[in-house]
Amino acid sequence: MDILKQLAEEFKIRNTQVENTVKLIDDGNTIPFISRYRKEMTGGLDDQLLRELSERLTYLRNLESRKEEVKSLIESGGNLTDK
Repeated sequence: MDILKQLAEEFKIRNTQVENTVKLIDDGNTIPFISRYRKEMTGGLDDQLLRELSERLTYLRNLESRKEEVKSLIESGGNLTDK
């Protein structure tokens, strides 16, 4: 599942809110800055929800990265099957 769609479902917010928030976070903006000065982009999400979303985003990205790493290791050992 796409990470952005998963976040939208988990937090019960619109996809555009997630997309805009992730873009702001990826651009290096802090949660307090986003909460105070970019409310129009996030649809008015509060700082607590933004922080939780940011933490969950980091977790899901790390998990996806680890999955790819494990898959690569299994493939390089010749042990990956189609099942």
